[in-house]
Amino acid sequence: MNFSYYWYDTAHWLLKPARAASDITRLFFDNPVNPLTNTPYARTVSAACELFERTTRRYAKPEFGLGVATIGDQAVAVTEEVVWERPFCRVISFKRDHALAASQPKLLIVAPMSGHHATLLRGTVETFLPSHQVMITDWADASMVPLTDGRFDLDDYIDYLKAMFRSFGPDLHVMAVCQPAVPVVAAIARLEAENDPAIPRSMILMGGPIDTRRSPTAVNKLAEERGIEWFKQHCIVRVPPTHPGFWREVYPGFLQLSGFMAMNIDRHLSAHWEMFNHLVEGDGDSAEKHREFYDEYLAVMDLTAEFYLQTVEKVFVRHELPKGEMMHRDEPVDLKAIRRCAIMAIEGERDDISGVGQTLATLDLTPNLPSDKKLYHLQTGVGHYGVFNGSRFRAQIAPRIVEFIENQG
Repeated sequence: MNFSYYWYDTAHWLLKPARAASDITRLFFDNPVNPLTNTPYARTVSAACELFERTTRRYAKPEFGLGVATIGDQAVAVTEEVVWERPFCRVISFKRDHALAASQPKLLIVAPMSGHHATLLRGTVETFLPSHQVMITDWADASMVPLTDGRFDLDDYIDYLKAMFRSFGPDLHVMAVCQPAVPVVAAIARLEAENDPAIPRSMILMGGPIDTRRSPTAVNKLAEERGIEWFKQHCIVRVPPTHPGFWREVYPGFLQLSGFMAMNIDRHLSAHWEMFNHLVEGDGDSAEKHREFYDEYLAVMDLTAEFYLQTVEKVFVRHELPKGEMMHRDEPVDLKAIRRCAIMAIEGERDDISGVGQTLATLDLTPNLPSDKKLYHLQTGVGHYGVFNGSRFRAQIAPRIVEFIENQG
């Protein structure tokens, strides 16, 4: 049995006294009545204490915090409402108090279930709030779901998506960011094969691993080299008794985060060193930007073992979808069945997680979809996260998505 989760929990528990002492020290040197507060010595000690606290903290799930959106030239209030819910996922709708809101296109953003919370797409949601009725999937942390709520695997994921599409109607546009590209395509292919009236009008696939044989990245190569048994042995653990999901087998978020950070360890070390210097120099704005990014990036969630292992095996090792071998509930997932749902494939030139061509493959695998319902966009100068966030996304990618959706009616 892999006890890494128990050691992880124990380490956080053992560090509590040290973290408390660090907080007290930082507050002492930040206190305005302390004559040492504005000295280089005090700022250095305070900066060191904050970095220690942040690097040993367990980060909570962030909030979206999107209280206002601008429609036209009017600022309107935004409220969150849960409009669909099952044990492993809920869908949040961002309601806007404006007369035009109800007539705007409905956009369901399917967030990745790959270790980070849906709030990682806060910028994506914010970009489309002025022009769309935006909803987003908020996947549950598997460690918070009791065993009595059952399993959740890739078939269940596809079932959830089909149920969402039926719930929100045929006038729906779906955006899949990275990991969910495969189950979104699979769900729509099954709905098309069943001639279901709830088929979405379009799907926007962003940096998704549809065919990882194309331009394989380090992540893709690792999966093929290690094989599924290695992942079972080294990545799957049982949730400790301090969590509601006690004894559930999971792929813990902290392991996923460790892998992502190891890919760019120099960049993360440099970022923390820069924050230390910003704090010592009194550059509060730069330090706050660092806090905001890492408060989001370091907040992670666990995945069910069955979902994680099936995804690794079917998507990254066996390449079942592009080979035409993928099944859902004993029914074939045939992309040739897609005839009505328009597809936009978006990739980043510098994407080191989903290589160029992997998402584009969707357009080649759907020969029965008319060419005027297909669109490809390769964004220069961006990596994986730049495909769905950042200045180039807002200025160059999002306008093309808006236009694409408008063309589908």
